[in-house]
Amino acid sequence: MFKKILFSLVVLVAIAVVVIAARPSAFAVERSAEIEAPADVVFGLVNDLHNWPSWSPWDKLDPDQTRTFEGAEAGKGAIFSWKGNDKVGEGRMTIDDSRVNEHVALTLEFLKPWKSTNKVTFALAGGEKTKIVWRMEGAYDFFGKAMSLFMDMDSMVGKDFETGLASLGQFAKVAAEKRASEEKARLQAEEAAAAAAAQEAAAAEEVAGAHE
Repeated sequence: MFKKILFSLVVLVAIAVVVIAARPSAFAVERSAEIEAPADVVFGLVNDLHNWPSWSPWDKLDPDQTRTFEGAEAGKGAIFSWKGNDKVGEGRMTIDDSRVNEHVALTLEFLKPWKSTNKVTFALAGGEKTKIVWRMEGAYDFFGKAMSLFMDMDSMVGKDFETGLASLGQFAKVAAEKRASEEKARLQAEEAAAAAAAQEAAAAEEVAGAHE
């Protein structure tokens, strides 16, 4: 009887191993959004890793996490590392490629609670409004394949992407409105200065004409 039970267990384990091994070895998560802000504003919030804490869906999970910035100030070569509670773990992001207002590519490394390396890209297009596509690609190890039987990466991360894009859109819109307001104030100041200069020039001409 015991041998039959043991044999059955071995068979079940073997079947499980075959099923898990046959699972897809790669995954991709992608979400997109239209943001009411110019591409250069949105690009700046993504391309400069110092801005990520303001809109990242994971930063709020541990406000006390340790954040470290290294390498370039922004763009290719910029590095952002974090270390926090069990919800955010420990990891590092490195910008590998950056094309102004169009594309940002990163390597995302998780160090804890488990190790993995994924590729992340942001594609941007648009004028006054920006279409942005956030995509992450990676590979499953055997444990990851087993976990994907119950919950795939899209289910785990997709909602975070949606939350992050919504937050990015809010910050980008505020930043764009602030810039537009500052630009309007600058133009008004220049117009006022030009008008004052014109008045002074006219007054000077009148004085000069009176002395002739």
